[in-house]
Amino acid sequence: MQALGPSAHHASAGAAGLNRKAKVPMEVVIRPDAGAATDLVASLIQRAIRHKPDLTLGLATGRTMEALYAKLADEHLGDGGTDYSCVTTFNLDEYIGLPPEHPCSYRSYMQRHLFDRVNVRPENTHVPDGMASNTETACARYESLIATAGGIDLQVLGIGRTGHIGFNEPLSAMFSRTRAKALTPETMDQNRPLFPDPDMMPHRAITMGVGTILDAKRCLLLVTGEEKAGIVARALEGPVTSMISATALQMHPHCTVALDEAAAAALTQKTYYYWLFENEPEWAEFR
Repeated sequence: MQALGPSAHHASAGAAGLNRKAKVPMEVVIRPDAGAATDLVASLIQRAIRHKPDLTLGLATGRTMEALYAKLADEHLGDGGTDYSCVTTFNLDEYIGLPPEHPCSYRSYMQRHLFDRVNVRPENTHVPDGMASNTETACARYESLIATAGGIDLQVLGIGRTGHIGFNEPLSAMFSRTRAKALTPETMDQNRPLFPDPDMMPHRAITMGVGTILDAKRCLLLVTGEEKAGIVARALEGPVTSMISATALQMHPHCTVALDEAAAAALTQKTYYYWLFENEPEWAEFR
């Protein structure tokens, strides 16, 4: 699959989600450690909800997100904590064949790590239906629900070892919508340890498409740990390519990437990213 250079980006800018006038380029913020990077993302989410109490929030799962959701839940329970009662959420993905009550489903993950710990209304939380009898219909309905909610205001993302966002594995179309996808062997190897019986891990999942993600008004990518340094560098500083779906975030009009120093180790422009954080007014309250 041929990489997309800058000219290809401009040629495709009329596609859904990319035709808005860019307000802010991709912002890469490097913090000293995983805790500081997670604190930053938590603060940005909390600030967004305070600014818009009926925020539509896109959510991710995975090990990195566990620390983020713990911080959100702990802050909510404190004095003057963030109010989630009017927030609507949409999760990126769900395994096909796992019922919501299965402990390894992403619905269970979200209930355990966030939904049961904050005052979000259950009817306002959405996770793809991995048990749908007609997957295609379920995916179309998920897209419709997002549209009815007015689109996603803030999409939280992690990155997989293959550079995927959601379960948009290599060769995922840049303007794809919510659909069923087969998981790569590498993704399965990464996630199998989370299952009591690794052989029971599903081979397929429903995921928001890359185009669905790019439609969000703002994206927040959180990555920590040295094992992600190589793919982070390719995703943020390499060419835009469908082989690494996270590279599509380079085309988003308002994407913030929060990294710890370990995840940022292979970046070539670290001096510039540090300078931006120290000098841009948006980050003054976090310095």
